[in-house]
Amino acid sequence: MKIKFLMIGILGLISTATFAQKGELSTAQSELDKYQGLKSQPTLAKPSLTKAQEAIDKAAANEKTATMPLTWAVKASVYAALVESSDQNAPETALPYFNTASEALKKAEDLDKKGENKKWIDDAKSILGRYQANKGAKEFNAGKFDDAYKSFDYFRSMNPEDTTAMLYTAMAAYNAKKYPEAATNYSKLLATKYSKADSTYSDMVNAYLLAKDTAGAIKAIDEGLGKFPKQGKLRAYQIDLALRQGKQKEIIEKLNNAIAADPKNKDLYYYAGIAYGQVADSYTAAKIAKAAPAAKATMEAEKKQYSDKAAEMYKKVLELNPNSFEANLNLGFVYLSPAIDTYNAANKLPANKQKEYTAQVAKANAMFDMAKPYVLKAVELNPKSEDALNGLMTYYKGKRDEANAAKIAAQIKALQK
Repeated sequence: MKIKFLMIGILGLISTATFAQKGELSTAQSELDKYQGLKSQPTLAKPSLTKAQEAIDKAAANEKTATMPLTWAVKASVYAALVESSDQNAPETALPYFNTASEALKKAEDLDKKGENKKWIDDAKSILGRYQANKGAKEFNAGKFDDAYKSFDYFRSMNPEDTTAMLYTAMAAYNAKKYPEAATNYSKLLATKYSKADSTYSDMVNAYLLAKDTAGAIKAIDEGLGKFPKQGKLRAYQIDLALRQGKQKEIIEKLNNAIAADPKNKDLYYYAGIAYGQVADSYTAAKIAKAAPAAKATMEAEKKQYSDKAAEMYKKVLELNPNSFEANLNLGFVYLSPAIDTYNAANKLPANKQKEYTAQVAKANAMFDMAKPYVLKAVELNPKSEDALNGLMTYYKGKRDEANAAKIAAQIKALQK
């Protein structure tokens, strides 16, 4: 009987000890609630937070309560409150609390299979996410982009639906030259109802290109233009990639389809002008000269056809916006290019071909004169543009107006100082 009584006594002691540790957990909860209620009065609130910390540390250290999900959820929340309090009053002391809270949060999530402690866990996540967001902002502004990326990525992981968190993470990754990570986060942002999705597509394409992921860039361009057909940067990326891949004719077809759907969009005409001009430029004088005699005439005809289409597109731009610097300048170059070729061909004729020479020079002069109003307008619109001034100087040289050519050359030299 004595043995049985002794066993009951031991069991009673164990139960009392377990109850005591559960009492510590209960104390931590109640003191944290008091702190939350008094948070606007830091002097009154601090003792409750200290008591909550002491109680939860005891509960977490006891083998009976250390396996309870609630223990770690409360510990994460208590230490998150310590992070928040320290970050406001003594930022240098916040990081150790953050580390403890982060570890506790992970344990809480691992143990809480039924989601019974969601409130405590969500409160901790919210505070820890804000702390890392503030930390990331300081790091970003200090140019510490790798650190900022890690901080913002933690902020995003705590707030997976927060568009600000996704955007900041993408920006930090981009500045840290983590281009695949930047593209991934821009992609996550675009999966939401983010209000600035049109420009975000351009940022994502740029990140893909810097990551040398051409397939990803093309997919993003096509998706972006499907939603925002007037997005100029995306259209520019589309043309640039197509031209680099030798797909000029393919991009011309896409642009013509877009123009048919939106005939008042001057940007589409401008980009079509670039595409047609690039194809025309691919028929170089050297390339034509090396071609078989039967192919030369065909190549020259095709070059002229594409050049004329480029001019047509730029003129459409100018109908919609006469003061477009880019359209005036590019149209000027469309006319200058064949003028230069004709002028150079004339100068290569032998001395006994005077009649042919005179005809060629006259033809070149007519072409130079077609370019004149557009290069003059470009210089008028942007007097400090070296491209525009070089175009005008080319015109004067082609017309053998050495005085004006020298004057423009002096302007260019002055700009370069």
